Amino acid sequence: MMDSMPEPLDAALTEVRALLLDPALTRAVAAGRRRGQRPSVVRAELRPVTLKAGPRLQISTSDGARPYTRNVAPGAEAGAAVDELLAEPFGNWHVETADSTLQLRVTKSGEAQVHRAVASRPAPEQGGHDRAKDWLLDPGDPLFAEIGGSAAKRRQVDAFLRALAATLPDDLTGPLRVVDLGCGNAYLTFAAYRYLAQRGLDVELVGVDVREDQRRRNTELAGRLGWADRVRFVAGTIADAVVDPAPDLVLALHACDTATDEALARAVRWGARWVLAAPCCHHDLAAQLRARPAPAPYELLTRQGILRERFADVLTDALRAGLLRLHGYRAEVVEFVDSAHTPRNLLIRARRTGSAPTDGQRAEYRELIDQWGVTPRLETLLAAAGQTRA
Repeated sequence: MMDSMPEPLDAALTEVRALLLDPALTRAVAAGRRRGQRPSVVRAELRPVTLKAGPRLQISTSDGARPYTRNVAPGAEAGAAVDELLAEPFGNWHVETADSTLQLRVTKSGEAQVHRAVASRPAPEQGGHDRAKDWLLDPGDPLFAEIGGSAAKRRQVDAFLRALAATLPDDLTGPLRVVDLGCGNAYLTFAAYRYLAQRGLDVELVGVDVREDQRRRNTELAGRLGWADRVRFVAGTIADAVVDPAPDLVLALHACDTATDEALARAVRWGARWVLAAPCCHHDLAAQLRARPAPAPYELLTRQGILRERFADVLTDALRAGLLRLHGYRAEVVEFVDSAHTPRNLLIRARRTGSAPTDGQRAEYRELIDQWGVTPRLETLLAAAGQTRA
């Protein structure tokens, strides 16, 4: 892709219009604003869809609070809708067709800086699937311009979103309250909001991190994205940060060691409907295993330090899943990022069923911790909250 000389904006927008109404259109995004101007919406996305009534141009816009989607018929209706969007003072347009890509940026002087490229892959055959559509959050989404768009980050974001999509029901409607405990720099937090809002859900998301500087940084980013009234951040500990009302979905992504236990315990206390936790580090049980001999005949599992550490990882997450099951959740431990990209690639995915534990489930959990002589931190936290079922 070669840099080009600035072009007259009207002529460049006329070219964009033709691409937006071209049957070969695959996706287009308008975002940002021109100098000294503000569009009536913070973002617009266009893509072709096929409905029972026939082909339509789907237009999704966001005013920063909630998304609005409409499907317009080809011809005059689509042309009028496209003209309305082109009249908005967006600062950037990104347009993809089956065989080309166009990126337009409005300069400070009001001209158009346009980059054009031929598609790097052939158009899909009839009935096939365009690989660009395989991503749950398109790599060209303007969000990646803010959070960074390296290949590794895009893979991790996509893997996380796929786990999220597999957790939530397809027919989910109504308000969805989400909290991300230990959100850090919040790039997965923002990706979660973008994906959920893209599904048409009314989402309110709170990110919690102990560092005040992270809260300020993330709040500023939410403002730049136009999401400040839907995505907010608070500074506080996972155990004590004020989150009101209680969330439906709890995220805890790479909270270190027992911080994951604190997040899971709080999710149980809230009665959250869904939980996604990606554990990071498992020092607590590893230390307990070092402090006493392993039960026979398992000495070989813990004699070598590296094997003991890896076994502690497995034991910790197995017990976490078992405890969630005892507290009315269906819990799974799954791989959500290929181990070639990160060694911290497990995800605890839980859905609240409200089912009471059976005597067999209690016995299974109790026999395991008694045999190894360990006390999981999650059990201690739940007992302190008066919620022990083990």
